[in-house]
Amino acid sequence: MPAIGPDSLVVVTGASGFLAVHCVHQLLERGHRVRATVRSTDKGDYLRQLFDKRHPGKFEYVVAEDLETPGVFDDAVRDADGVLHTASPFHMNTEGRATETLIKPALRGTTNVLESILKSKTVKRVVVTSSFAAILTSTKPPPQRYTEADWNSTSVEGHERDGDNQVPVEAYRASKTLAERAAWDFVATHQPSWDLATINPPFVLGPVLQQVASAERLNTSMALIWAFTHGQKTDADLPAPSGSVVDVRDAAQAHVEALLRPQAGGERVGPAAQTWTHQDLVDALHASAVVPEAWKKQTPVGKPGSGRGLPVHELVGTKAEELLGIQYHAFAKTVDDGVRSLLDLEQRGWKGVPDEAIVYL
Repeated sequence: MPAIGPDSLVVVTGASGFLAVHCVHQLLERGHRVRATVRSTDKGDYLRQLFDKRHPGKFEYVVAEDLETPGVFDDAVRDADGVLHTASPFHMNTEGRATETLIKPALRGTTNVLESILKSKTVKRVVVTSSFAAILTSTKPPPQRYTEADWNSTSVEGHERDGDNQVPVEAYRASKTLAERAAWDFVATHQPSWDLATINPPFVLGPVLQQVASAERLNTSMALIWAFTHGQKTDADLPAPSGSVVDVRDAAQAHVEALLRPQAGGERVGPAAQTWTHQDLVDALHASAVVPEAWKKQTPVGKPGSGRGLPVHELVGTKAEELLGIQYHAFAKTVDDGVRSLLDLEQRGWKGVPDEAIVYL
């Protein structure tokens, strides 16, 4: 199916999120118009302030406060050419309510937006943000290598067994798996005029562009760098294996290319640059010329270089390179630019928007 054309109107749901802001940024830079859905006018006004200077009249937003409300996306997707559905919870704060806090919002939010798009006569391509969490089988001991052909089944089985008491990380994995399955099933059932692609990134790091009111409000992944550089982690946190990682800008580019490239329709793509561990992260932090010495003094050292020997689950990222043309940022560059954005946030007192030096890293 033909992908969307130049100067298209693209809807980005959950547009105030860490990854979604980068998707909006890249769409605007490539000449498209963006209609964002956000949960509050405050978040929408922040994005307008961020983008209007360079792209006047190209960005608009609508408030969709509750993803689970039927029809909440109807107005947003009307007359759109493409949709990036990124809105889904990513946190580990289930507190014995895994179904209400993770499973239902992810699943119902996805089916809600697809039901709204089904009413549209203009949408040509839909891209849904899924996750490596919907691919890997965490019960298998690492190292394991995964591709887009793999599906996570054990986390869903675990939710069926444990319900609200499922371990938070497994509930998150179940939520992403169920939501992505629901998207593919929806297309198979309804045979819509538009086609679908899903993007399945692993752990995502890089520069923060979204609104953040305090360090405690950082997104889950970048909060890890803050924790390591601010005395909240110790050597005891380093030996644990991690997995695969991708720069937020590369994950965003994968979403945009999946909208634009005809051959991406019907595809599942996992952009992943390399494997990593917490030891690799602190090694990069200590080697960086960007990280302040005061931060380095608070960052554990561990056993430099030992992260490469730890077994991890790996997502093979070659499909994103071959199908979507992604050229991955080096891990050190991802860490450096992420730290630059954290320094910028701190220096401006967690208020306002980043200047162009951060936006266009």
